[in-house]
Amino acid sequence: MNRYLMTLLAGVAIGAIALQGLHAQGAKQKAYAVSEIEVLDASALAAYLPGARKAIQAAHGRALGTAGGRVVQIEGGPAPKRVGITEWDSVDDAVAFYKSKAWTDLAPQREKAAKIVRRYVVETEK
Repeated sequence: MNRYLMTLLAGVAIGAIALQGLHAQGAKQKAYAVSEIEVLDASALAAYLPGARKAIQAAHGRALGTAGGRVVQIEGGPAPKRVGITEWDSVDDAVAFYKSKAWTDLAPQREKAAKIVRRYVVETEK
């Protein structure tokens, strides 16, 4: 009877390991939206940011607090004046947000406050 119990336990362990591997394969990769920004109007930006941050949080994005941080050029062309980085659960989540009504509705305020030089989403490696 011990042999049967050991066989059963070994089968359960192998099944659990295989299931964990399947879940890992289907897991979404984190993604980061990078926005290179040129401020047009500081007071308009101050009025815009709370609404933008709220919309990002509502969509489960996590702003990394880089928008006001110092940007230092290391290699290549000149560094952007300002960079915002937002973490997302996946590229699909980021793209869906930037195409959403919540984000689109903020466009008039955003366009008064800042010029988006470039925005892109980068997925982490597996």
